Amino acid sequence: MSYGGEETYNDSHRAFLQAFMARSTMTLDEAKPVLAAISSVHENREILPADITSSDLTTWISTINSAISPLDLEIRSLTHQTSQARVFALVNTTSDALTQLATTYTADEIAFVKRVLDAMFETNNTARSEAMVVSGMQAVQLAKVSGDNGNGRRRESRALAREDGTGSTGGAAQPLSMREAESVMERLVQEGWLEMSVGRNYMLSPRALMELRTWLVDTYNDEDDEAGNERIKFCLACKEIITVGQRCPRRQCPARLHDTCAPRFFRTQQSQACPTCRTEWTGENFVGERAFAGSSGNRGARRSGGGGGGGGDSSSQQQMDG
Repeated sequence: MSYGGEETYNDSHRAFLQAFMARSTMTLDEAKPVLAAISSVHENREILPADITSSDLTTWISTINSAISPLDLEIRSLTHQTSQARVFALVNTTSDALTQLATTYTADEIAFVKRVLDAMFETNNTARSEAMVVSGMQAVQLAKVSGDNGNGRRRESRALAREDGTGSTGGAAQPLSMREAESVMERLVQEGWLEMSVGRNYMLSPRALMELRTWLVDTYNDEDDEAGNERIKFCLACKEIITVGQRCPRRQCPARLHDTCAPRFFRTQQSQACPTCRTEWTGENFVGERAFAGSSGNRGARRSGGGGGGGGDSSSQQQMDG
């Protein structure tokens, strides 16, 4: 039996939308008890979480999306890159997440967040090591504005100039204290923008990848990149941004696949060769924090750095790139 199958937006859908607004994301397992409780009230009989199916959730979301589309809102979904769970999030379709943060974060805090993103997608995202994470220590170091390299400053300045809604007044960003930086990172995790990786590094969450997709591409994939590389890459199979997964063994090749997408992809094409350059795909070249130990150049850097592998400092990263 289907629950919540009405196509007409009603109080039950409003209640479920409120549940989405109260939390950053939901998986099917998290949505089941919410939908069961709402459906029990709506139908005046007990409905158990186990009665709720994936199809039910899809129907609820479709009805809600039709109602909230004029408000530039949409419930989107993305498969978690490591847990494989389908994650649903309520996102604003017209303004990026950094603009939204302006309502609860100061201009200096937002400038700090942008430095963290620069560290993820520039400093720790190179041809040798596409880690795209930052360690807690590196995040604290980024509290100091002077810690930005020239490239990061260029991107941050361009982003600030493009977004009048971030609270920037045009003046130079002021540094945060170490405790303030730690507090911002903690809030970003609590609010579902960041999450901790297996190696205890900060990485973008599914919510952030959904909300920041356009901003990330516009900011980090640009003509100013002298090497002509796109820092933000997409999985060949699911077409979503990839920050955890596998890459082609040939460094110059842009082919990337999520760990969960790779087996199905190669079964379909009946070949273990890279679909872009035809190099044999070994599955031993990584995207994400495993990239720190996933290439011969990085193994030495990790040994000399004490095995943390969590983004390290900029000097360590420069050694790996050299």
